[in-house]
Amino acid sequence: MNTLAIKTYPLLSFKFIKAYVLTMRPYLMFVSGITGVLGMSFAGEISILKTLIIFKVTFLSYGFGQALTDCFQIDTDSLSSPYRPLTQGVVDKNHFLIISLLGLLYCISVLAFYNPLNLALGVLAGFGLATYTTFKRKWWAGPFYNSWIVLVLFLMAYLAGTGRTYFDFSNLIFSAAVLTVFFGYANFVLTGYFKDIEADRATNYKTLPVKFGRSVSSIVSDIFGTAASVSVFITIFSLAFDTFPYQIILKALVFTYGGIAATIFTQLNLHSVHTDHEAHRAIVPCVHSYILLLSSLAIIQKPDWFIPLIIFYLFYLVVLKIRPAKEQI
Repeated sequence: MNTLAIKTYPLLSFKFIKAYVLTMRPYLMFVSGITGVLGMSFAGEISILKTLIIFKVTFLSYGFGQALTDCFQIDTDSLSSPYRPLTQGVVDKNHFLIISLLGLLYCISVLAFYNPLNLALGVLAGFGLATYTTFKRKWWAGPFYNSWIVLVLFLMAYLAGTGRTYFDFSNLIFSAAVLTVFFGYANFVLTGYFKDIEADRATNYKTLPVKFGRSVSSIVSDIFGTAASVSVFITIFSLAFDTFPYQIILKALVFTYGGIAATIFTQLNLHSVHTDHEAHRAIVPCVHSYILLLSSLAIIQKPDWFIPLIIFYLFYLVVLKIRPAKEQI
């Protein structure tokens, strides 16, 4: 394709905005949204307005971050995701870069307003996003490097919601949340690599599946998925024998069992993936498991959020259904 002959969409025109929203991957913004919800759930008292504001910026942060990283990996995306605006050359990459940076700056500013410590964490996360493509090329770094960035988002939502200046690792639920976010998201990243193996190999991205193949990578994914699921399961059941009312435990278990089932489905499907085009069968349930597992921990903290989180999940299903490319996630 001769991209030089393609006229780019005018800045902020309808086509440009539509292209940017497509690049943000709205169906995956639910991942950062639930991460923010879990972080906020540790706040003892939090107003509806504050909850909605923090939720909004955490929800949008994934989209801005995704658009930013896409600007640095057009080479491999051109092979694996030719439908995306940046790979088609219909938008100016610099425009996407500027909008993404401004969007992330807005998200960081809001979270820093509620807790100034988030300014430092926001800068750290921004650095991580800007350098992610470099580490994606290294088989030992990709999933973990991406995962710590999302973990920082969880910590920022925690600080913004609670107003604290420290992280309470003595709290069993907080420690479980850290483990679940880290390993749950690392598993999503690793399964996501399965859809780009041929493109990554052609563009010298030495991801784990490229370096060691699908079988070994599937086993590593099993470890990640098990770590996230066991973290939640042990936490919920240890609390069930403590002082938590059974009504709260039952609400949490609705999400827990759903998340564990989705994890099992993910791992079974991943071991049966033989081509890049089949990978979405494992990636989709992996996203389900992440959202459901994090929701179960949030419900323990805020049982009144049960119905809103059910609605959140159902809305995610709708947005996922209308994504532009069914084999992409």
